Amino acid sequence: METTQMGQEQNLGQEQKEEEEEEEAPPSDAPTEPQPSTQIDDPPVPAPPFDPSRMIGIIRRKSLIKELAAMYHAECLSYCQELLELQRKGDEKDAMRPPKRLKKTR
Repeated sequence: METTQMGQEQNLGQEQKEEEEEEEAPPSDAPTEPQPSTQIDDPPVPAPPFDPSRMIGIIRRKSLIKELAAMYHAECLSYCQELLELQRKGDEKDAMRPPKRLKKTR
């Protein structure tokens, strides 16, 4: 009895999946014609009047972006300087280290 119920549930699940796939797939025999554009009929929209308060916001955002870029640039420069110092220290250690094997003189 349990096996028949499970089989029926599986069949129902498969049928539901097939129905969903059919709904998602567009009909193949329906012609796909582009819809006529309504922008051709509408007159052009006039530009909005100049609003200085918008310019103030734009200028503020621009200055914030410049400040942020300057902060990132300074941070990048500090990392570059630190990297150069580490490279110099590594080069100094290599130059000061004696060779592990001495060459034999003949």
